[in-house]
Amino acid sequence: MIRIGQGYDVHQLVEGRPLVLGGIEIPHDKGLLGHSDADVLLHTITDAALGAIGAGDLGKHFPDTDEAFKDADSKELLRQVWTLVKDAGYTLGNVDCTVMAQKPKLAPYIEQMRETIADLLETTIENVGVKATTTEKLGFVGREEGMAAQAVILLMKK
Repeated sequence: MIRIGQGYDVHQLVEGRPLVLGGIEIPHDKGLLGHSDADVLLHTITDAALGAIGAGDLGKHFPDTDEAFKDADSKELLRQVWTLVKDAGYTLGNVDCTVMAQKPKLAPYIEQMRETIADLLETTIENVGVKATTTEKLGFVGREEGMAAQAVILLMKK
């Protein structure tokens, strides 16, 4: 049996915060605003995994009203959700993600993001797709007000 999940997330860009994407810190003059480290890429993967097993979303498991998750490391949140996925009897087929960001250029960091995500999902890098795109200066992403990410995940019954 296979299960498919999809995720989508958006975070505002602000000064004075580090930019964390795909579990790594990327040099930039702005970072993403959120209750946790605001890693928009890991959040969308986490949501996709939760959706695939029918377990709700990130906010249900890690509410932004709970101080226990203030400045939380999104890698740890994904690790906890991955434990739920494994406990439900699933393993990763593959995950495919897209980050929408006008700046900075993400190409130099994509392989490191893929490696980090593969480690978190206990798989090989070949099962992790990460792409980046701009929005051709259109919308909130194009105006550099925020970033968005989407992911699709395929889980297989062990």
